[in-house]
Amino acid sequence: MSIKKGCILSALILPALLTGCERPVSFESDVMPILQASCVSCHSGSGEGIQLTELNLTSYGQVMQGTKLGEIVVPGSAASSTLYLVIDHKVDTKIQMPPHHDDKFPQGEGKPLSTEQIAAIKRWIDEGAKNN
Repeated sequence: MSIKKGCILSALILPALLTGCERPVSFESDVMPILQASCVSCHSGSGEGIQLTELNLTSYGQVMQGTKLGEIVVPGSAASSTLYLVIDHKVDTKIQMPPHHDDKFPQGEGKPLSTEQIAAIKRWIDEGAKNN
């Protein structure tokens, strides 16, 4: 193989090897099922999450609308996104979600999200929080 062809091949393959060949995280097929299983019972209808914060997690548009206090997702920055911070326990226990601690809200107790679920939401946000 010539050096030129080797350089071109390396330029095409190396980025894929460095970033992995993972597909982008999909809101509809990856994130929404997590929200439906763990969040929507409180953050829809007349649930406690709606009553306290006005946060509705039943659709992409509602997630991106955020709470009465503002956005919860900063596309491209999970570290700046309240959604990620509360599910990864990087905030006070009183607002960690789903509530699974002694300081939980009265409406019930949920199980913490798995490491994989948290990672999927983090990646989705870091990838731009697209409606895909």
